[in-house]
Amino acid sequence: MTDSSDKNSTTEDSASGHSDGPGAEFIDQFVATQRRVYLFILAQVGNPDLAEEVLQNTNVVIWSKWNKFEPGTNYIAWVYRIASFEVMKYRQKNKRSKIHFDDEFIKTVATSVEQISEKSEARRLALSKCIDKLKSADRALIQQRYEPGVNGKSLAEKLGRPVNSVYQSLGRIRRVLLECVERELAAVTR
Repeated sequence: MTDSSDKNSTTEDSASGHSDGPGAEFIDQFVATQRRVYLFILAQVGNPDLAEEVLQNTNVVIWSKWNKFEPGTNYIAWVYRIASFEVMKYRQKNKRSKIHFDDEFIKTVATSVEQISEKSEARRLALSKCIDKLKSADRALIQQRYEPGVNGKSLAEKLGRPVNSVYQSLGRIRRVLLECVERELAAVTR
C-alpha cells in the first residue's frame, strides 16, 4: 500500500521536472559527447590513461548532478566546466609530478580545445547535411569507400569499374561536399 504523502511528493517531483533519473535527451547528449570530453581532458593531462581516469571521475560528477543541468542550455559547456574542475582536482592531488604546468596554461589549453571542438562539431553537422543532399548514387559511393578495409582499388573491383574512374568520381564528390560544407558554415556564421 502506498502512502498518499509519497504519491504527492512524486507528483510534485514530476511537476517540477525532477524524476528518478535523467531523460532521453540528457542521455543522448551524454553518449554523443563522450569522445569530445575525453579529447578535452586529454589535451590538459597529456596522458591517455590519466585522461581516461579523469573522464570516469567527470562522468561520475555528471551523473550525480544531472538534475542541475538546465535543458535548453549548452550541454557541452556545462560538461567542459565539470571536466575542468576534475582536471584541477587531479592536478592538485598529483602536484609531485615531474611535469607541472601552471593553471593559466591549462586554462588556455582547455579554452583552445573547446573552441576547436565546437568548430569540429559544426563541420561534422554541416558534412552530415551535405551528405544527405548528395544524389543517392554519389552518397552510396562515398559510404562504400569509407567502410572499414575498403580503398579505391577494392571498391573499383567490387563495382566492376576502372580504378581511375572511381577516383575521379570520389574526387568530384569530395569537391561537391567541400563546397557544400563551406556554404553551410558560412550560413551559420552570418
